[in-house]
Amino acid sequence: MNTNEMLEQVTSRSDTWRGRHRHFENHGISANNDCHGARGLATGYTKLDTQLQRNGWPLDGTIELLSDGCGLGAMGLFLPAMEHLSEQGRWQVFIAPPYRPYAPLLAARGIDTRQVLLVYPQNRQDLLWATEQALRSSTCSAVFSWLGAQEYGYGELRKLQLAAASGDSLAVLFRPIQAGRNHAPAGLRLQMREYRKIHILKQRGGNQSIDVDLSPEEDAPLQPQLWELPSWNENSQHSIAASAPLPVA
Repeated sequence: MNTNEMLEQVTSRSDTWRGRHRHFENHGISANNDCHGARGLATGYTKLDTQLQRNGWPLDGTIELLSDGCGLGAMGLFLPAMEHLSEQGRWQVFIAPPYRPYAPLLAARGIDTRQVLLVYPQNRQDLLWATEQALRSSTCSAVFSWLGAQEYGYGELRKLQLAAASGDSLAVLFRPIQAGRNHAPAGLRLQMREYRKIHILKQRGGNQSIDVDLSPEEDAPLQPQLWELPSWNENSQHSIAASAPLPVA
């Protein structure tokens, strides 16, 4: 069975939790509701929330995070949101991550690693397909996709934006800094230029071309931060696969 078939099988399972009509603190409506609230999902960083048009992460379009590294260091941005979304019981999908996420760190932050789905597409076409299908699926609360250093056409990225707009997931695309030179349909584009500093490159209907410092005072006390994520290797006993049962497509 190839990657596409496995992802489709998992996300279309009848026993996968699909949400209920109940209220969430920062989302305002249930994750599977057809309506989208005006507010976004709180980032966990007060200064960043005040600069974002939705007062948090938008849940009806793609977010591009541009960085010089592989993007895993920037995952610290999304830990608070992942913890909140973990309450929904839906999949949090990692597509083509350059390293396996560090399970003990995620668990320490209150993220249920049993809900984390790792997908490793075999080629560019599969990567785009898997990302689009995950974004359209009602069974995913968050989709993190590493697009790599390849060039992508506006039309290809537009398909992902439309898929995200049709769903209600936190949709994050990791791309290199140089991708910022080209236009992209994402409603929010961020650059990580310095440690704990985010540059809002583009934001539909909100502030743009500004820097936001992320205060360490808002980190979860006495908990590890993903800014300090250790690299994974084949000999490590702390990979997410070794520490918790996860479906891998």
